[in-house]
Amino acid sequence: MEQLIQELKEHLIEELNLEEITPEEIDAEAPLFGDGLGLDSIDALEIILILEKYYGVKLANSAEAKPVFYSVKSLAEYIEKNRK
Repeated sequence: MEQLIQELKEHLIEELNLEEITPEEIDAEAPLFGDGLGLDSIDALEIILILEKYYGVKLANSAEAKPVFYSVKSLAEYIEKNRK
């Protein structure tokens, strides 16, 4: 799980162009949107692409996205449960 969280942080930095942040600076349990990393709806679409591209995971419906997209840790847990 730790390796997956580290990998996710690296993908987020690379795909969302967060060059000013290092993986170590991202708290795995901090919110991705709002007060945490401050991501927006465009970033959410990029995260969906990251899940599909690197992990082969698709969100079944948008209603489940909010709890899944809460933090890096919640993303990692979702990937663990749904990875093929």
